[in-house]
Amino acid sequence: MDREFLENLFRTAVERAQPALAVSRFLPKKPMGRTIVIGAGKASAQMARAFEEAWDGPLSGLVVTRYGYAEKCQHIEIVEAAHPVPDAAGFAAARRIVELVGGLSADDLVVALISGGGSSLLPAPAEGMSLEDEQAVNRALLASGAPIGVMNLIRNQFSTIKGGRLALAATPARVATLAVSDVPGDDPALVASGPTLPIAGDRAEARRMAGLYRLELPEAARRVLEGESNPPPLVNDPAFARNSVATIASAALSLAAAAEMGRAQGLETAILSDSIEGEARDVAQVHAAMAREIVLRDQPFRKPALLLSGGETTVTLRGKGRGGRNGEFALALAIALDGVAGVSALAADTDGIDGSEDNAGAFVDGSSARRMREAGIDPQRQLANNDGYGAFEAIGDLFFTGPTGTNVNDFRAILIR
Repeated sequence: MDREFLENLFRTAVERAQPALAVSRFLPKKPMGRTIVIGAGKASAQMARAFEEAWDGPLSGLVVTRYGYAEKCQHIEIVEAAHPVPDAAGFAAARRIVELVGGLSADDLVVALISGGGSSLLPAPAEGMSLEDEQAVNRALLASGAPIGVMNLIRNQFSTIKGGRLALAATPARVATLAVSDVPGDDPALVASGPTLPIAGDRAEARRMAGLYRLELPEAARRVLEGESNPPPLVNDPAFARNSVATIASAALSLAAAAEMGRAQGLETAILSDSIEGEARDVAQVHAAMAREIVLRDQPFRKPALLLSGGETTVTLRGKGRGGRNGEFALALAIALDGVAGVSALAADTDGIDGSEDNAGAFVDGSSARRMREAGIDPQRQLANNDGYGAFEAIGDLFFTGPTGTNVNDFRAILIR
């Protein structure tokens, strides 16, 4: 029963973030000239279909999404590419999108449908760099444990499309960005590394962060980072003055929908935060400590209680196991709650894919670690190897949804009876 409730909470949160519900409320003003739709991200195909259905007028365009996430559209071409490490298909799509927005007039409108995952789906390496170099940069960032804001600042230095450069390519056309936010704090400039929005932070800051996280960058990328070529646009560049941006879905809105469902069930419900960052295993320790405090002392909330949180945790790769940040969180939570009765939890990615595996996340309760040991699995060893997937696979507690059509990052729910 508790597992069914947790799954329903997740689906309620995901439903609130569906582009079909949100796009129609944020349509830009119609132009005198052409309407060109572009986009990138794991929710961009669903956004494109919703925009087509809501837009009363001619349009055309091109949107790139992750393999397996495409939707059928009438006027907007949908192409698929690789995530989280870019590939040649994304490279070709990025070049086509730049060509598509070139040569427009001030009477034209570019609608940019941007969601999480767009960073890898629009590879456009800086001069002197190859696609292989950008792939190497992405791998280094994914293994670094750096928060998403730092990752996007660094990515911005190596791209000819990120950090607002795509909007500059569309000048003098007006650019209206609709974003499904997957970043803590919902800064739309950080979603997909902001192809149509300038990112705060300069080259010197990116160099400092690259050193702080000890990134092993290819030689071509190091030359770009140490030089002054391919400078990112400034936030106050007048070329962006006519443009607009709207965040149409976010973790905050999704968690609020789940919280409403929890309160309707008579649970004392708390949203801890919609923008939690940090190492997934450390975040799990804090959540577990709070759950134990409620179990033992009815504080800071009385039982029965529901704790909700979102954001984007990180994983510093130490081993070679399978799984993403939600599997890492769930495994660390299982270890911390070992033997604690009356607590169950779900940690899952709202796009339906945790990292690069086929699951969205995993279910946890006070018996998870014991059942792993009974199955011949050492939970601590699995965590040391970053193998949350293998640990939960062994006890049948992986959570599968397939692509959900949206992406507002991590969803965590802990139920205390």
